[in-house]
Amino acid sequence: MKQPVSTSRMIMLSPAERPSALRIPLFADRCAAGFPSPAQDYVEAELDLNELCITRRAATFFVRASGSSMEELGLYDGDVMIVDRAEQAAQGDIVIAEVSGEFTVKRLQLHPQVALLPMNPAYPVIYPEELQLLGVVTWFFHSTRARR
Repeated sequence: MKQPVSTSRMIMLSPAERPSALRIPLFADRCAAGFPSPAQDYVEAELDLNELCITRRAATFFVRASGSSMEELGLYDGDVMIVDRAEQAAQGDIVIAEVSGEFTVKRLQLHPQVALLPMNPAYPVIYPEELQLLGVVTWFFHSTRARR
C-alpha cells in the first residue's frame, strides 16, 4: 500500500540573488506570551536573519511545505522551511526525506525503529526500507496574518 507523502516546491537562490545583510533591532527584553509586561526601549543588538538562520550558506536551501501532515508542529501548507543539507540528522529532528521518489517533511525517529513521523494523526507513520535524507529543517516560518 502506497502511503501519502507531502510534496514540496523548492526555492533556490543563486549567490548573486541572495540579499546582503539586513540588520533589524533585537530588543533585550523578551516578550511575554502570557500576561503583558511594560515594554523596555533597550535594544540589545541588531539581528540579521541570514546570520541567525543560516549556518552553512552553501548547504542551505528554502522550500515551501505542502499539505497538512505537520500541522501539530505548527508547520502549515505554504510555510517556508530553511533546510541545511550538511546538518547531521538526529533523533527527533524535522527532516526532508525522499520516499518512493517524492519528498516529504517529517519528524525523524531512529529508535527503536527508523520511521518518519507525521505531526498529524490523520497521516500514517512511514517506515522506509531505505532512508534518503535531503537535509534537516533548522527553521520554518509563516505569516501570522489570516490565510487567504
